[in-house]
Amino acid sequence: MSGKLRVVLVILLAVLVLAALAVVLPGLNYAQLNPKGLVADKQRDLLITASLIMLLVLVPVYAMTAWIAWRYREGNKKAVYRPDWDRNRFIEGVWWAVPVVIIGVLSVITWQSSHQLDPFRQQADGRPLTVQVVALQWKWLFIYPEQGVAALNYLRLPLDRPLRFEITADAPMNSFWIPQLGGQIYAMPGMRSQLNLVASQPGKYPGRSANISGEGFSGMTFTAEVISQPDFNRWLSNAAAAGGGVLDWAAYQRLAEPSKNQPAALYSSVKGNLFDMIIAKYVAPPAAQHLNAMKTP
Repeated sequence: MSGKLRVVLVILLAVLVLAALAVVLPGLNYAQLNPKGLVADKQRDLLITASLIMLLVLVPVYAMTAWIAWRYREGNKKAVYRPDWDRNRFIEGVWWAVPVVIIGVLSVITWQSSHQLDPFRQQADGRPLTVQVVALQWKWLFIYPEQGVAALNYLRLPLDRPLRFEITADAPMNSFWIPQLGGQIYAMPGMRSQLNLVASQPGKYPGRSANISGEGFSGMTFTAEVISQPDFNRWLSNAAAAGGGVLDWAAYQRLAEPSKNQPAALYSSVKGNLFDMIIAKYVAPPAAQHLNAMKTP
């Protein structure tokens, strides 16, 4: 096979690959690139900005690689190879200066975004809704402490209201993640993490575990449904009156047993300071016993 024919075949292959990507990629729904919340939107913009800045290095490098490979190919007898660039101050200055400038720009962006998107920072004005998240094995428990209800593997959230998630685990370390609303945060036994989000569009969004936690990991998913504040208030009223069961310490201990593919469930009443009791049993067992003894009958 001649050299020219090989070049033509490589170009045709590259064109076919690009054409296939152009057809396939628009039909795919990448959650991180289709944000439905204030934080996720800023994270998407940050991801795109950082990628474009880094392309300032990648594109010239790949272009020069292709050009050098073509120019100094075996069949090109006219190209003269002169490896005497090691003392060229201009070229060395360019390939050191460009990465330094890019790293400096990325450093500034990283510094600003790290503070702006701090998980502990409230992202919008107003009184936040607190949701206590417990990563179990292999399911998610969501407690609404101010409203006195809880849900398993299902999460309802009000639209355009600050959301404060308090996160812990009563199982191996896990990670709480709703990709279209914001980034993940770790859930660890005996610790209380926090994540602040805002949902800006109504809809149902998949939530998942972002940390492999054993054989039931693939089924450790939930649905986060964003609805208007009036609809959310009606749901809370209906949930409290639905008689969906009481979640006290005894019921919680049964729930905390490992189980796979647990269906969604609703608890119309939560007894005691359950979330703090779950944390306390790891850091101070006597304190947990004291809280258990003082729980509301």
